[in-house]
Amino acid sequence: MEYSTQMDAAKKGILTDQMQNVLDKEDIKKEELLQNMAEGKLVIPANKNHENAKGVAVGKGASTKINVNLGVSEDCFNTDMELKKVEESLRLGTDAIMDLSTYGATQEFRQKMVETAPVMLGTVPMYDAARKYEGESYELSVDEIFEVVETHAQDGIDFMTIHAGVNQESVDKMKKNPRQTDMVSRGGALLLEWMKKNSAENPFYEYFDRLLEICQKYDITLSLGDGMRPGCLEDSTDAPQIQELIILGELTKRAWKQNVQVIIEGPGHVPIDEVITNMQLEKKLCHGAPFYILGPVVTDVAPGYDHITSAIGGAIAASNGADFLCYVTPAEHLKLPDLDDMKEGIVAARIAAHSADVAQGIPSAVKWDQEMGQARDNLDWEKMFELALDEERPREYRKSSNPIDEEVCTMCGKMCALRKSRDSLKKEETE
Repeated sequence: MEYSTQMDAAKKGILTDQMQNVLDKEDIKKEELLQNMAEGKLVIPANKNHENAKGVAVGKGASTKINVNLGVSEDCFNTDMELKKVEESLRLGTDAIMDLSTYGATQEFRQKMVETAPVMLGTVPMYDAARKYEGESYELSVDEIFEVVETHAQDGIDFMTIHAGVNQESVDKMKKNPRQTDMVSRGGALLLEWMKKNSAENPFYEYFDRLLEICQKYDITLSLGDGMRPGCLEDSTDAPQIQELIILGELTKRAWKQNVQVIIEGPGHVPIDEVITNMQLEKKLCHGAPFYILGPVVTDVAPGYDHITSAIGGAIAASNGADFLCYVTPAEHLKLPDLDDMKEGIVAARIAAHSADVAQGIPSAVKWDQEMGQARDNLDWEKMFELALDEERPREYRKSSNPIDEEVCTMCGKMCALRKSRDSLKKEETE
């Protein structure tokens, strides 16, 4: 039986190779996987031209996934370094990579990434379109914008961020509800400028069916971007943000009718007490579609440490409905991240995702922590290192401070609580 997209296959009860990849890795049953995909509550981004792609599930019933952003800019143009980031992010266990390049030979870099990375890959085509006119996106024609989208599709990109919810209605809502930071989404701002300079509607919104045709042809998952996301706590959960979410929910239904998979992108800066509310709003207004979030960053005052502020928000969000976390590095708001920044961001995001999976009762996540607990009880250092989310750092710490007694650590030494309690209880049993 033939199928057009992963969602179409699920509706027809067809198990694709990518679905089997998911079943081999996730704590989810075949029937549950097919049903959730058919309903749009779980997606497997897998472009037909991404030949070495392994299926990765995002959504209901699957473990929480993380994404790494990378790519070159005019100020930091080093494609070799970005390719190293691709390799390192794969080694560190990322589930997805987004190329946000805005300068240079973007297609060449993108194609190399597709050739080497088996995880799901994403882009923001509007960045590449704007690059054509050195950032002056308003000079683009509608046809030129869609030509870039199709080029990314042909190159094998699995999911694309499209800011279709930044339309005349949501912009008008922002005008009537002034913000402290206006619009902090780069893709959203490029489209806002295009709309204003051309006195026209957002082409991705006006010609949404044209976009769906491309997505269906190549099996692209639409990641409907949050152009109205809050850029500071003051703007969190305001009228423009919610208005855009309503629009994205309407577009989601249109996409599903064409068997196009959809991810909804979510807020950036949200105070802790509003995180759960934001998760509930997205799931309600967007009909249970998978939620992909940047952070959320829970305070504005920690530049240089936003991998921590986002991990706090991400853990709360993912344990209350978010499905996909975009990593945030210590360099967020400050500069293009280097390799060390990227590693810090990945580890922080993976900690948040795993913590949420434990809270959700994902069996493999719970088992992982149980095994670590047993290794600690046994004072089995080698097993602890093997189980560690990042094996390198604990080994380095252990090596840098060797104890006199190799069974314990230099924090407690001979007063090690685990050993004393273990030995005391064993002695009691023999008396």
